[in-house]
Amino acid sequence: MPRLKAFVFILATLSASSYGQNANPAGPGTLNYIEGQAALNGQQLSSQSVGNTTLAQGQSISTSNGKAEILLTPGVFLRVGSNSTVEMISPALTKTEVRLVQGRADIEIDQLYKQNLFLVDVPNGQAHLVKQGLYGFDAGNSSVRVFDGEADVYPGSNLNTNIEPIKVKGGRQIALNDGTAKPQHFDKDHAADDLYNWSSLRSQYLGQANLGLAQAYAGNTGFYPGWYWAGAPFGYTWLPGDGLFWNPFGYGFYSPYYIGGGGFIYGRYGRGFYPGGYGGFRGSYGGAYMRGGAASGGFRGGMGGGGGRR
Repeated sequence: MPRLKAFVFILATLSASSYGQNANPAGPGTLNYIEGQAALNGQQLSSQSVGNTTLAQGQSISTSNGKAEILLTPGVFLRVGSNSTVEMISPALTKTEVRLVQGRADIEIDQLYKQNLFLVDVPNGQAHLVKQGLYGFDAGNSSVRVFDGEADVYPGSNLNTNIEPIKVKGGRQIALNDGTAKPQHFDKDHAADDLYNWSSLRSQYLGQANLGLAQAYAGNTGFYPGWYWAGAPFGYTWLPGDGLFWNPFGYGFYSPYYIGGGGFIYGRYGRGFYPGGYGGFRGSYGGAYMRGGAASGGFRGGMGGGGGRR
């Protein structure tokens, strides 16, 4: 039996209630995974900190020889590279802002509501992330890199000023300390570094965990969208409120309503077109056109924490 199918079978045979419903719900700032050495405000973190520790307003997470994954709003992941520090400026659902103090960080946005405001501060400016996608940040050259999506970048300032932002689209990057502050093309197919590869692997794990949990919760009247605990080594994964979403790495996040309504489960993952909405997607693996329908009677997402960790 293929590894993914075997994993899905094991998860799907467990009852949904075994994952816990309301204990320790995840919110913005929840530590979802660490690898190697990481600290919160100078206090060392361990595997026991995962799911039990929150990066609160004004606090910083720092890594040395390690990496960390932080949950923001449902469907949004902050991943911190080695020898890096990130400060939480605002963990609010309608204004989520972090500051990259040093090193590297990636943000994966798989669902974005019009009420969401995602801001990333770098040493010489600020980026407003305006679309679903994948974004990379480097404090060393104060750069913003857009793999997929779109960002409004404010050199030396922020969106609260009257200056016109610089629009950076997918496949382009901008370095705010080079004196030009102009977006430049980069080759996405050859831009993978250690953090990018780590983020891709984490996305694969979370996509696999989602599929098992979505099957377990299909038809469960007690389901509501948000973060759901999947256990080690996965942490919390995201269950959307409706439909099927593909993330920038090509891994799917299914809603239980989609599966319960007879939506097709795609057994192959691969990087492809990023859709940006529920109910349909295009060019998944191999470039074929496919349509995914949402189950009738479902609801479109929610801002809550979903099922908690047991």
